Amino acid sequence: MIFPSSTFKIYLATDPVDFRKGMDGLAAHVMRNFDLDPFCGAFFVFRSKGSDKTKVLMWDGTGLVLIYKRIEGCGFVWPKMQGGTVTLTKAQFEALFEGLDWGRVATAHYTHPKIA
Repeated sequence: MIFPSSTFKIYLATDPVDFRKGMDGLAAHVMRNFDLDPFCGAFFVFRSKGSDKTKVLMWDGTGLVLIYKRIEGCGFVWPKMQGGTVTLTKAQFEALFEGLDWGRVATAHYTHPKIA
């Protein structure tokens, strides 16, 4: 699996999309519905109508990459459908992708040492 670095933006579409869409259809969905650039290098995470499938779209600098995962068991933990997107941290994305409750994941806050 390709996991994003902490410098990438990760957007989760809260409403389900038509899973017959391929990478071009999902890129058009990003541009039309979220007013975002699908070629900016961000990760765009989509859900199916059921809770068991996800697609991740990203531009790696040379082409579009589409990752499709079907999880067995209880399915993925999704936010309430509200339209638009939710921004995820790297830790939240990794938890979501593993089928964990990503909403309970919090990134630790670090303070930078002061130079004396």
